[in-house]
Amino acid sequence: MKITCIGEILIDLTQTGTDENGIPIFKANPGGAPANVAVCASRLGADTAFIGCVGRDQFGDQLKSVLIDNRVDADTLMTTDQASTTIALVTVDENGERSFTFLRKPGADTLIEPGKAAAAAVQADILHFGSVSLTDTTCRDTIMAAVRSAKESGTAITYDPNYRAALWPNEEYAIKTMRMPLPYCDIVKISDEETELMTGYKNPRAAAAELIRIMRNGADSPKLVLVTLGAEGALWRYGDREGTVPGISVKIADTNGAGDTFFGAVLSKIAARGGLADMTDDEIDSIVRFANKAASVTISRPGAIPAMPTLADLEV
Repeated sequence: MKITCIGEILIDLTQTGTDENGIPIFKANPGGAPANVAVCASRLGADTAFIGCVGRDQFGDQLKSVLIDNRVDADTLMTTDQASTTIALVTVDENGERSFTFLRKPGADTLIEPGKAAAAAVQADILHFGSVSLTDTTCRDTIMAAVRSAKESGTAITYDPNYRAALWPNEEYAIKTMRMPLPYCDIVKISDEETELMTGYKNPRAAAAELIRIMRNGADSPKLVLVTLGAEGALWRYGDREGTVPGISVKIADTNGAGDTFFGAVLSKIAARGGLADMTDDEIDSIVRFANKAASVTISRPGAIPAMPTLADLEV
């Protein structure tokens, strides 16, 4: 099965320290949640492609090279003269936790061409997207049109709602918009920080059950929800069944890309087995353990895409 990711690809301008004068030092890492997922899944053996847009500039060239170097099909990575490649300023505190500021008014990531996006989306077996692309009205229309077209063609839809407060006018609007795609989705991953935002329930189990209810939309079809719990591991719910898998303790260097690594690892396994149908509890536990291990490698190293593991890293 081919995994196609659609949405933002950008530069994570990540603070790595300060110089002798106290001036911050930044490193230009490739990033963007859907691009991260595409690269992670590819590194773990999946057939992946990316639909997005960069500026016709140095950073855009860098990002295209990253996709190609990681064996991600970049044929539908578009370029534009209307905006520069989007930049996210990422600062990391002493605990490895991140904060974001986006240089995106506009950013090239929002200028994906609707026709090309929809045509590529329907060719996917799995179409993955996140909520950052939903923060811009024009880009949201493009993403959702591609999602609807793919869904109608039988593609499995996967969604990771990452809440970035700086990109939304207010929380109420963010909640309404981020919940809107749920009835189209087959797999959803959220963090324990987003359970209440996405469902109204703070408890991860209650949130997972509510997400399954919305995703099923009255139909009895296979749906999978994953809730990452930080150091505690992850909770999964598959239809009416659920389980938890403990986390892996590591020294944290940078949490950037951890959730994307987790989801990319899950999707690589789902693609390898041919989809969501007829999964056993043991099989889901095994997939989530694999994803936890992959994420533990990423957070033990700085950067998002540069830190992501290969299969060889996980076999040690």
